[in-house]
Amino acid sequence: MLRWVVTFLLVALVASVFGFFGVESTAVGVAKLIFFVALAGFVISLALHLVSTRNH
Repeated sequence: MLRWVVTFLLVALVASVFGFFGVESTAVGVAKLIFFVALAGFVISLALHLVSTRNH
């Protein structure tokens, strides 16, 4: 799951570079959405990992 989050984060960063420089105006919205979804997934994965390692 963490690999997917990192992959989506990288895709969002690349899309944001193209979007912020005016290549595609809709890419900005998509990049922001993907970035925040990836960030939320990363935080959730990190929290679950920390909780599961403390129980062992």
